Amino acid sequence: MKKDQIFEFFRRLAEANPAPETELEFGNTYQLLVAVTLSAQATDVGVNKATRALFREVRTPAEMVALGEEGLKEHIKTIGLFNTKAKNVIALSQILVDRYGGEVPADRDAMVELPGVGRKTANVVMNCAFGAETFAVDTHIFRVGNRTGLAKGKTPLAVEKQLEKKVPQPFRVGAHHWLILHGRYICKARTPECWRCPVVDLCGFRDKVLSKGAKKAAA
Repeated sequence: MKKDQIFEFFRRLAEANPAPETELEFGNTYQLLVAVTLSAQATDVGVNKATRALFREVRTPAEMVALGEEGLKEHIKTIGLFNTKAKNVIALSQILVDRYGGEVPADRDAMVELPGVGRKTANVVMNCAFGAETFAVDTHIFRVGNRTGLAKGKTPLAVEKQLEKKVPQPFRVGAHHWLILHGRYICKARTPECWRCPVVDLCGFRDKVLSKGAKKAAA
């Protein structure tokens, strides 16, 4: 995809959704970090169901530590890998209390040192909470990047590096959200809904599904 096509790609996505946001529910930066950590191998819908009651009770790392691992498990037991996630959330909360005065550091390198926090999670928090131009590559963005030709790569990090090079201003902060939402609701894994895609003419995917009910396409 050429530079002018990439600009037009994001211009159209921005026109359709001028103020994109994460679909995870949270009240502050710490809750965002917890929600994103819990969302690994889980849906945003499932995480939101589990965290609504939790976040009414827990707003700070200190309150999470006070809740304890077993108390946290009761809230998140509907989420996959909840035992490991509960252990990590309590551990990262204790570190935030001990090292950072209960605040989430606005530093990706510091964040990825926290238990259970990988590069993707740190990128989401940096983008959503601190307005950083980061590109958190999940399965949706990985698929959209490769399928459309926007950012090809064999690994999430490779796709992230391509996005860092190619995404122009003024779309860099919102790009992560537009791509996730596009992959979640239109450029779906099994059958992309090309017939209603606003960027279908810019997309390099060969096996476009141009009518509803057509055969499924390869990812």
